[in-house]
Amino acid sequence: MQRILSCIWLLLFAAGAGTAGAADIRLQPGMVIRQSGRVVQDSYHLNADSSLRTALIEIEGQDIVIDFNNAVLQGSGDRWRPDAFYGLAVRIRKGSKNITVRNARIHGYKIAILADSVQGLVIDHCDLSYNWRQELKSNREREDISDWMSYHKNEQDEWMRYGAALYLRHTNKAVVSNNTVTGGQCALMMTDCGNAEVYDNDFSFNSGIGIGLYRSSGNRIYHNRLDFNVRGYSHGKYQRGQDSAAILVFEQCNNNVFAFNTATHSGDGFFLWAGQTTMDKGTGGCNDNFIYGNDFSFAPTNGIEVTFSRNLIMKNRIRNCDHGIWGGYSFDTDITDNSFENNRIGIAIEHGQGINIALNGFNGDKTGIKLWSREKQPAHWAYARLHNTESRNYWIAANRFTNNPVAIDIMGTDTVVLQGNTKLNVSQNLVVGDRAEDIDTSRDEEMLDIEYQKDERLQTIKATELPAAVLPSGKEQIRITPWGPYDFRYPLLWLKNIDSTGTYHFEVLGAKGSWEIASTKGFSIQRTGEKTFPSGLSAKPDSALVNRSIDLRYTGPGFTDAYGRRHDSGEAHVFSYTEFDPHPQWNIAWYKWDAAYDPAKGYDRFQQVTATEPFTTSVAAKLDYTWWGAVSKGLPADSFATVAATTVFLPGDLYEVAVTADDYVKVFIDGKEVIDAWDAKYTLRDEDTHHRIQLRLPEGDHTIRVIHAEDKGLATLMFYIRPVNDKKKPR
Repeated sequence: MQRILSCIWLLLFAAGAGTAGAADIRLQPGMVIRQSGRVVQDSYHLNADSSLRTALIEIEGQDIVIDFNNAVLQGSGDRWRPDAFYGLAVRIRKGSKNITVRNARIHGYKIAILADSVQGLVIDHCDLSYNWRQELKSNREREDISDWMSYHKNEQDEWMRYGAALYLRHTNKAVVSNNTVTGGQCALMMTDCGNAEVYDNDFSFNSGIGIGLYRSSGNRIYHNRLDFNVRGYSHGKYQRGQDSAAILVFEQCNNNVFAFNTATHSGDGFFLWAGQTTMDKGTGGCNDNFIYGNDFSFAPTNGIEVTFSRNLIMKNRIRNCDHGIWGGYSFDTDITDNSFENNRIGIAIEHGQGINIALNGFNGDKTGIKLWSREKQPAHWAYARLHNTESRNYWIAANRFTNNPVAIDIMGTDTVVLQGNTKLNVSQNLVVGDRAEDIDTSRDEEMLDIEYQKDERLQTIKATELPAAVLPSGKEQIRITPWGPYDFRYPLLWLKNIDSTGTYHFEVLGAKGSWEIASTKGFSIQRTGEKTFPSGLSAKPDSALVNRSIDLRYTGPGFTDAYGRRHDSGEAHVFSYTEFDPHPQWNIAWYKWDAAYDPAKGYDRFQQVTATEPFTTSVAAKLDYTWWGAVSKGLPADSFATVAATTVFLPGDLYEVAVTADDYVKVFIDGKEVIDAWDAKYTLRDEDTHHRIQLRLPEGDHTIRVIHAEDKGLATLMFYIRPVNDKKKPR
């Protein structure tokens, strides 16, 4: 009865109880709202303070309903780049209780809504799209490490550096429902939150995270659209996702329910990591989470990643991922009645213990199940020193393998029982490698009937099926622009590939309408398809030109562009493909260095290394390197230096000059230092490895010199230059 009464109260409260007779509110900077009210419908162009410590609008008190009445709150009016958006739009203050915010339209801030230590929060029917997001430097050919995200620390709200549409901390019993977030980086981020209910939201087409949890337990997250939350993907080129995910579960998050969410086309569909506490102490984890009935298909990396933890994974659909489930160091975990289709590996587990894999279907996966261990653990892992990490004790039962080159692959694992698994058109039923002991196949030909009980936590959610599919499917539909995944809503000219003859092949994408060629520069059009969407065209570039472009003119219904700006039907709109190539020829030299010339001790002494004879040299058209090992035979993978120089002719213009480097770098133009990143602090986080400046250069020849030092670990060096005007500002 108590539960029924609570639900009735919530419905009345959300529907408007408490707003009757309340005064109208006209939004003003610095205002504090302490009673229920209805915002006067208008477009409020209000810039917030540059610091997240001060909010534009504050809400404080108890039993307050604020109906924004579809008013628009637009920030960062003096900026157009989404990575330059700033400020906190709305904060719900500590100690507030039973606060409802609904029908808000908040765009153009670093964080749209932040709630801190609030009991009984309701966020409903809000559109918090097109807030802060990082410009991505990865391109069609290769990824840039500065695009990688990292979540390892959030005790001091470090996650805020990635922005958020909605950021909740120390908030209990929140209800987040029927909201929309698109065109941002992170939609909903929750830190130290419990007993929340998150449902019927559309958090799709963001470049980082759909829903993220940190030290948050007992939450129910269901029936949400969390598709295309992805970065770091180029179809047929690379697919590492750069730690984007539809659902992120990080650091001691326990007993949460994730059910009936569509979480497709995301870096990982579901990314669970036990956290640094587990790695340092060997205990804890993100345990007893219930992952049920979701669609995690078309992830560039893992449909589900669950590591160093104990969880229940049941009835999910996972198609065309690299790994369907990556379960490294999982223990006491059940993987039951899931559907795997056309993944490279259906279930991959290293160093797992006490795992039940039963009633799953594997169709077309290159390997159905792969179990293995390493002979040695990383020496710096406290987890491995404090925790048993043997791979052992698996029960693999009543699974169905169809059209798999390999059904089961086992090595470095002890005690596996195979029972009642069926195979149809399987090339190899079982591959057993070294260090595999006590693999029991004596009952694998038996028929086995298994029944399982439904988890009672399913009774606490209101949905029993997935949201209807409405988006194109397939990893080829993931197209990463500099501002995140393409959302199929606006016209786009997308370079699909360059063939062996040097011909460019484009897709012409959009929702509805038609297009025509408005102008070209440096391209000759070879072929065009129908002048509708989707279509295509091909063109040959004039390799001698520095600036090349193809401009298409759109005609059709109104649309919302990548920046969240509305273009009405009949409004003139040109969409383009542009290239800037000053045709550099880089002369590159590599040097060894020893402790006497450690770059950490300063640049001046280190320069003496570059005055010696280089170890090896090369000539390249691009300064575009990521080294996972040694540059060349005899040159160490660590403790080396790179010196690259070129002279290029540049039209007079304002340029953006940038470099991504690990570990140390300086850039000189015409003998003048323009970028100084000679400090190890710039490599503590991947996103800090990118450095850029703007400078105006006169027409003529310009010398560019880049000096780079690699200390240890991954090494990278990528140089960028382009006219500022080449980046089309939104109209």
